[in-house]
Amino acid sequence: MEEITSKAIKTAISHGATYADIRIVEQTWQTIVTRNAKVRRVNVGSSRGFGIRVIVDGAWGFSSHYEITPTEVEKVAKEAVKIARASAKVKKKDVKLAPVKPVKDTYKTPLIKDPFTIPLEEKIKLLIEADKRILAKGELIKVATSSMRIYRENKIFASSEGSYITQEITWCGATTRAVAVGYGEVQDRSYDGRNFNTGGYEIIEEIDLPEKAEKSGEEAIKLLTAKNCPSMVTDVIIGGSQLALQIHESCGHPTELDRALGAEAAYAGTSFLTPDKLGKFRYGSEIVNLVADATAPRGLGTFGYDDEGVPAQKVYLVKNGIFVGYLSDRTSAGELGLPSSSGAARASGWNRIPLVRMTNINLEPGDWDFDELIQETKRGIYVETNRSWSIDDKRLNFQFGTQIAYLIENGEFKELIKNAVYTSITPQFWGSCDAICNKKYWHMWGTPNCGKGQPGQVMYVGHGTAPARFRNIRVFSGVRK
Repeated sequence: MEEITSKAIKTAISHGATYADIRIVEQTWQTIVTRNAKVRRVNVGSSRGFGIRVIVDGAWGFSSHYEITPTEVEKVAKEAVKIARASAKVKKKDVKLAPVKPVKDTYKTPLIKDPFTIPLEEKIKLLIEADKRILAKGELIKVATSSMRIYRENKIFASSEGSYITQEITWCGATTRAVAVGYGEVQDRSYDGRNFNTGGYEIIEEIDLPEKAEKSGEEAIKLLTAKNCPSMVTDVIIGGSQLALQIHESCGHPTELDRALGAEAAYAGTSFLTPDKLGKFRYGSEIVNLVADATAPRGLGTFGYDDEGVPAQKVYLVKNGIFVGYLSDRTSAGELGLPSSSGAARASGWNRIPLVRMTNINLEPGDWDFDELIQETKRGIYVETNRSWSIDDKRLNFQFGTQIAYLIENGEFKELIKNAVYTSITPQFWGSCDAICNKKYWHMWGTPNCGKGQPGQVMYVGHGTAPARFRNIRVFSGVRK
């Protein structure tokens, strides 16, 4: 492919570009869904093409095509130059790229079992078995559904600065969900929409989906007769999966530098973490340390290089409670005058431009054992697994509903409760964090469906978390009777 990439760059530069890059991308996937022990959907597909970005007269231009031939590459490079030249006529300022060292390298996701070599029949059998375990819990179970996703992306990146990088990213995961109906109630319990990691089929085997399915059926039934969450201000201990979403919405998105600079306002809001706060704003308590780490093992946001050829790295976003860093690409880093990009530019496919995206946004572990944390909580609730969420366009005011919760009294789990919702304001919430569990309870979760951009892009990102406690949080029932 070096002949193709060379032609793209030479064509763009000869027609007036001061910078050019090309990404050649091939994506392959499998999605399997079962419902009540029957196959509901099998989607096996692939997509292949290339995209060329250029800077002309200080403005970006981009064009793409599915046919990877010298003729199309030359045509698309010229078209990207024309688009950039037209964009330059209405630009507000010149694009300024943060520097990056050119590199020639290869990266491949470490894995044990290639998930694409596992027979489809074996994967379906696993999902059907999970459904059957749920249905065996009795007639109150009305829906049992399980799913599996397997994904691979092969890509080549080359730039006019001299980089040439090949990468192969593989990730997979599986989930299961039970819906119970009875006593005038409908309750669902899932394990879990964030069971996705980079790696091979060993990721799915480690989940032990049938066991998780059985437990989901049991808990869905118990939730039917559980009491609603009381309305109160109390301590809240948040389990890892739920805390992963909390981090995603209240830290990951607001630390995207393009959003903080106003580039994302039309679609999903801006950010309260504006550049004037960098390095001095107290985001949380002193024990809160949040990092963007694209090098974390098994993270869904783990890679060798981003889609601008910037190496994967670990960057603090919040350190000892202070907001200290952004997720950035070369454009936003250059605009803010940062010395380098944080390596967070990613595109969802060959026909999309790279945007600032989360990598693995992780809460660093503390030093508490989980049992110790419960024992040291006089009164509170433990919540787990998201059911609903809402957050304002600056990522400040939020509320999250959870599938399952337990009342805690005098250091013990006392009673299962349902429809628990907690609400707060981001800096106050993280400022109230006074305990985080240790490495033994820390787990890497994955979110394969993070949306951003116009036209829309769906990206896969990771979140490493351990359960944590937050003081004096308002909770209430999401259902009024």
